[in-house]
This record gives sequence, C-alpha cells and structure tokens, in this order.
Amino acid sequence: MSTLDEEDRREYYRIEDSIALEIRPLSATEALGHEVLQDASPLFNLLSELHLSEFESQHLLRQINERDRNIAAFLKSQNKRIDLLSQVIAITVLGQIGEPQPVIISEGGIDFQHPTPIDAGSRLSIKLVLMPQALGLLVRARVTHCDRKGDGFDVGTEFEHLTDAQRQLLARYILQRQAQERRLAREQLESGN
Repeated sequence: MSTLDEEDRREYYRIEDSIALEIRPLSATEALGHEVLQDASPLFNLLSELHLSEFESQHLLRQINERDRNIAAFLKSQNKRIDLLSQVIAITVLGQIGEPQPVIISEGGIDFQHPTPIDAGSRLSIKLVLMPQALGLLVRARVTHCDRKGDGFDVGTEFEHLTDAQRQLLARYILQRQAQERRLAREQLESGN
C-alpha cells in the first residue's frame, strides 16, 4: 500500500542525474520561514539571481520579438553572453561545493547518497548546481526517508516552499535533460541499425 507522500511524488517526472549539491540542516527559525534562502557565497547568489532574472524576463522578450525582431535578436545575443558568464561562475561555484554526485531529481524533491543518517522529518537547505545550464538553486527540503545503502545512506527529500520561478526553472531543466536522454537513445538506436 502506497503512502500519500509516495503518491504525491509520482506526479512528477524523475530523472537520474549527476549534480553538485551541498546539504545543510536548517535551524528551527529557518525551517519555519517561507522566504527565499540566501547563501553565504556571493558567487552562488549571483548565479541564482542570473537565472531567476532571465526567467522573469522571458515574457518581455517574447513581446519585444513580436514588435521588433532586430531588438529581440540583439537581446537574445546579450542573453547568450550572460549565459556564458553564468557558466564561468558555475564552474567556480562547483570548485567550492565539490564534485557532482548521482541523484534522482524531480520538481517535487531529490534523492541522494549521504555518508551519515539524517532523521526523517528533518528540514534541510539544499544547494544545487545543475550543469550544463549552470543553474544554481538554494531550496528548502523535508527528509521523507533515510535508508542504509552500502557504506552510506539513501536520503529522499521533498522540496518545500519553492517559488514559482524556482519550480519552473527546475521543471525546464528536467524537461531539457529528458529530451537530451531521448535524443541520445534515438541516435544510438539509429547508429545501431
């Protein structure tokens, strides 16, 4: 018999990925808050803000494109330059966080390996750096399970209080990764014939 948590988590498409993440327990005050978390690293905060501002301006770019294609083309080229800069920042941030590790991620949460157990129900701050899009997100999560696996623990979490922009950026990342996986599988199938 499945629990409500399992049923809720099934409504999101999950992918296996390799991402850099940093886990930190939240204080009681932080766990109760709903405001967007800020990181101590100015570079990570800059990376997050770059993507959030891009997301928030997408509808404006579409409107400009309808009125003046030349200005829209110029703005798209500027956006590409900003994306390249954000990749440089992300590489620097990766050096601070550590090497990417295997995870299972969805819009609803993330499962990862951890060297020590984390109590179910605990509230965490999870810093994610998703490549190659150089997307940096700092989110709240609640631990749904923690099971021994090999030398460590398999920890499952559910995201809490995501902003609309964070949720949509995460959804876009997952859809892009899913499309990339399908494209690679199709290419392998075609090259095998």
